[in-house]
Amino acid sequence: MEKIDLKKKWKELYSPSSTEISIIDVPEFRYLMVDGKGDPNTSPEYSDAVEALFSLSYAAKFSIKKQTMIDYTVMPLEGLWWADSMDDFKTGRKDDWCWTMMVLQPEWVTDGVFRNAVDSVQKKKDLPALPKVRFTSFREGRCAQILYRGAYSGEAPTIKRIHDSINTNGFVLTGKHHEIYLNDPRRTAPEKLRTIIRQPFC
Repeated sequence: MEKIDLKKKWKELYSPSSTEISIIDVPEFRYLMVDGKGDPNTSPEYSDAVEALFSLSYAAKFSIKKQTMIDYTVMPLEGLWWADSMDDFKTGRKDDWCWTMMVLQPEWVTDGVFRNAVDSVQKKKDLPALPKVRFTSFREGRCAQILYRGAYSGEAPTIKRIHDSINTNGFVLTGKHHEIYLNDPRRTAPEKLRTIIRQPFC
C-alpha cells in the first residue's frame, strides 16, 4: 500500500522557497480547528488543543485506511494568530494572544468519519479540548508566503519582510497571521525548525 504524501500533492502550498516570497491562492479545504487564547509555550489550553487535533487526525486516518485501503500522511499543525490589541501581538505579550490551531483534512474525511473519530477518541482518552474541536471549511484565498528556518522567537524580520512586500506593491493585509509548523518543536533543535509564514492580502 503506497502512502500518499499530501504535502507533495499540494507542493505549491506546503513547499515554499526560503529565499523568495511566493504568491499563492489557497483554495477551500476542510480543517479540524480549535480556538483559544494564551501563551503557546505555557498555556495548558494550547497543549490540550494540539493533542485533541492530532488524536482526531490520526483516528480519522486509521479509520479511512481500514475502510478504503487509502493511506496518507497526517498534515502538519497550522495556526492563525492575532490579538484583541495588535500592539500586544507585536510586542510579544503572549498571554493575550488569540489563536486558532488547525490540521487540514483530506477529501476522504467526511462528517461521518469525523463523528466516528470523536467517538473513538472519547472511548480511549480524556481530552479536555475534544468538545471544542470543530470540522469546518476555510478558504484563505490570495496569500504571500515564505519558509522561515530557525527559532520561533526570530520570526519578526521575516514577518516584516512579507508585510512590507505586500504594502509596497499596493495591497492590503487581510485575515490573520498564519504559521505552518513543518517540525515538531519537542523533537527538533530551535535552529532547525522550519515554519511557513503566510499572510493573506487583497
